[in-house]
Amino acid sequence: MTAEPTAEAPVSLLIVDDHPVVRDGLRGMFESAPGFTVLGEAANGVEAVTLAAALDPDVILMDLRMPGGGGVDAIRELTRRGARARVLVVTTYDTDSDTLPAIEAGATGYLLKDAPREELFTAVRAAAQGRTVLSPAVASRLVSAVRAPGAPGNEPLSGREREVLVLVARGTSNREIARELFISEATVKTHLTHLYAKLGVKDRAAAVATAYQRGILG
Repeated sequence: MTAEPTAEAPVSLLIVDDHPVVRDGLRGMFESAPGFTVLGEAANGVEAVTLAAALDPDVILMDLRMPGGGGVDAIRELTRRGARARVLVVTTYDTDSDTLPAIEAGATGYLLKDAPREELFTAVRAAAQGRTVLSPAVASRLVSAVRAPGAPGNEPLSGREREVLVLVARGTSNREIARELFISEATVKTHLTHLYAKLGVKDRAAAVATAYQRGILG
């Protein structure tokens, strides 16, 4: 298995967008900046899955609405295959019908195409390290959309729940969390259930977004 990118090794990218001008713009932007290398481009989700298997990029920049194969289906298929690449959605759409399915399918992050250049660079580096990256607008929408109805979400987290949450924010799997904290996977799932309830959310991405929003993380 290819090692995670280091400070010395450039972050390798696959760019997925149905507009050639957008692909050219992103390629030019990243190739002109130190610390990145563009391995390839795809015009739809089906091509993205095929190229991801062949090129093994660190991060996939994924548009959502593309003729011939959408981004959410591609993310879902990459997750099913256990692909190493982290998927960072970069799109113009920030509606609930776009953000929630993408995050639930397995996207590591979600940015809008109007994000500043440096914010995009920072997001790609963070995604390569397995950290959840959400634009402020998307984070607020995601938290509102997935918050459990009527749940206040104000109960403080225990020390162990905070430890689990920090590892979740780094993109660590339940199995890896169990190994790091010397507990069982079943116990990890129990902690996740409890912290979801306390934060008033339903999944990992929303938990991380809410924790950052409240200052629990960072």
